[in-house]
Amino acid sequence: MPMSHRIKLHPDSPHKKKIFELADELINGGVAVVPTDSQYALVCDYQNKKGIDRIRKIRRFDKKDHLTVMCHSLQHVATFANLSDTNFKLIKRLIPGPYTFILPATREVPRLLTHPKKRTVGIRVPDNPICLEMIDVLGRPVLAITAKMPDVEHAHPEDGDRELFLSRFDMVVDVVVDDQGTLPTVETTIVDLTGDQPELLREGLGMDGLLEALALEGLTMADRVAV
Repeated sequence: MPMSHRIKLHPDSPHKKKIFELADELINGGVAVVPTDSQYALVCDYQNKKGIDRIRKIRRFDKKDHLTVMCHSLQHVATFANLSDTNFKLIKRLIPGPYTFILPATREVPRLLTHPKKRTVGIRVPDNPICLEMIDVLGRPVLAITAKMPDVEHAHPEDGDRELFLSRFDMVVDVVVDDQGTLPTVETTIVDLTGDQPELLREGLGMDGLLEALALEGLTMADRVAV
């Protein structure tokens, strides 16, 4: 595979022409590494089956691992997930932000992106101008999953060296977007909203905001059952 295309973007005011370049790569079937409001993510057009397979191979995921649909807005979210009134109000308080919500998938979601038994999907609206403008220009959501490679040195955000980390993807993806900032090491907070009460699956960024939003909506977190 040829060397990936490197795009440098300002984190707060990304150059529109370069966003179009990035969107064109995704439209043409490309896989990219992009910054988010948490860690860098591997992304492709959510309709790109080959791209989804490539990302699964990079991450060594099997069919039981949840993939995430990264959306632009609450309107997008409602297209891809069945939202109860309670979940709608809670999510509205928390997006855009560093949260992944597990929700019942609608028919719009390709089977490749849903949990094979539960028919659920991960949904996320990041507080990141690069991501939001990319999705806006693309005109539809992207598949997004944390960018890391098992058993490859410096291919994990926790290592902290941005240039070394991004260079590990140069021969693996088609585009690497560099926001030239520090390499974030903390992941999103994952909340399962498919049950009677929200259930915390992973504690990450934005926990204070989550607890405040739950309190404002009169909700409490379900106790986790030890497996």
